[in-house]
Amino acid sequence: MLKIRPRLLIQQCLRHAHSQVRVRFAPSPTGYLHLGGLRTALYNFLYARHLGGKFLLRIEDTDQTRLVPGASERLVEDLLWAGIEIDEGPGFGGQLGPYVQSQRTEIYSKAIEELLHNGTAYRCFCTERRLDLLRKEALRTRQVPRYDNKCRHLTTTEVDSLLAKDTPHCIRFKLTDHEEPLDDLIYGKVHHNVSDTEGDPVVMKSDQFPTYHFANVVDDHLMGITHVLRGVEWQISTTKHLLLYKAFGWQPPKFGHLPLLVNADGTKLSKRQGDIGIQHFRERGYFPQALVNYVVSAGGGFEHRTNAKQQLLSMQALYEQFHIERVNSHPSRLNPELLDDLNRMEIAQRLSGNESRTKLVNEVQQLVKEAYPHHSNLDLAEDHILDVLNWSSKRLTLLQDLTSSKLSFLWVKPCDFQIKDLSAEQLAHLLQLINAIQDFHKDELNVKLKSFAQKENIKFPQMMKTLRAALSGLKEGPGVAEMMEILGKSVTLERLKEALPKESLHLEQHQ
Repeated sequence: MLKIRPRLLIQQCLRHAHSQVRVRFAPSPTGYLHLGGLRTALYNFLYARHLGGKFLLRIEDTDQTRLVPGASERLVEDLLWAGIEIDEGPGFGGQLGPYVQSQRTEIYSKAIEELLHNGTAYRCFCTERRLDLLRKEALRTRQVPRYDNKCRHLTTTEVDSLLAKDTPHCIRFKLTDHEEPLDDLIYGKVHHNVSDTEGDPVVMKSDQFPTYHFANVVDDHLMGITHVLRGVEWQISTTKHLLLYKAFGWQPPKFGHLPLLVNADGTKLSKRQGDIGIQHFRERGYFPQALVNYVVSAGGGFEHRTNAKQQLLSMQALYEQFHIERVNSHPSRLNPELLDDLNRMEIAQRLSGNESRTKLVNEVQQLVKEAYPHHSNLDLAEDHILDVLNWSSKRLTLLQDLTSSKLSFLWVKPCDFQIKDLSAEQLAHLLQLINAIQDFHKDELNVKLKSFAQKENIKFPQMMKTLRAALSGLKEGPGVAEMMEILGKSVTLERLKEALPKESLHLEQHQ
């Protein structure tokens, strides 16, 4: 008996000792996290938390040629930003690591020896040239390219002879008929006999790195994974994985395959779309809970509420209400307009809490400073920012929208402007009028200002042009009354007073 057997049997006992649900998210660091990956991680997390289980992160970096530097770190950062808590994983502890596949090569080598020992795997010495010829011949005859299993039939003598010559080789797994259907947690009974359409797959490459399928099965078993939730594109491969479990004599986990996430028009999401990366949403200014609710709104997993008002649910509320049997089995369509609605909801929600409101104000202050780095005369008072946020919460989608050029008047105070085309007395009356307006809404303001212009025999357009310059220093932008509403009464009065000639200010103070 090979040395591997006692070790794997001990690990197998550890696996069966897990009474709690254990799920994993196992991305490859070949790019950054996108909506599809977030959905997979999120549903695993919700399932685990709903059942009091553990969520593991495993980095599958066996394809060393496609690694993107820094991708693993960014991936972890995006998961944590979204509110997904990692119980075990690289940098998060756990007793069944390492949780990075490139650090587990010895484990895979020993597992391969077990399959060679029990006759379910074999060494393949076919050159890349021969495999390429097989592919070309299959395409010429309009067949699906597949390996012809030639090396499966090599004798022990032939294998020993080739090994003695140090002939490069990989390890292949012997596919057999798999008659039992997969009992998919989402799709129900699914049957796919992989040996009908594929040749024996490579499980260990000639560089001694395992392939995805092999490492995936070994790791899921040794890490005690009880449930595997992943994209439906892996459903066909699951038969292959079940055959590997059978070859080892291991009990497989339960499998559930999540439907495709598609665009609003039904087309498939693609990593080539620059706008589906989580970093893109973060940079645009979308909040994490808005994005999380957006993702789950498309995929199901929750009780359907007819005619119910859209809600922004906390992560705890989501996992408490989550049920795997309610996940859709049809493609999940995303509705970008819903994301905008959800982000407005999150801004409003953050405004309602003391701590989150302070953070929101700080974020706006930072955004404004970055947008107007060369302006020293910025209006960043907390009360002013809160007034703007309350005004904008049902109108604007993103905090960044507040720094658009047409809204620069909110933050950049006009410099060195003095109102000269109104008399001191008219200015004093105007300030008194504005101060007395209770309903500081643009419609009411327009009515009052027109009435004032008529009473004082002032040309209304010219007066509004003057007020615009005093309030914003701009020649165009929103209507003056709307500008006053957005700024609020106190800031409007403050800016008008700053634009008063000294003699007018003296008069206004004595009235």
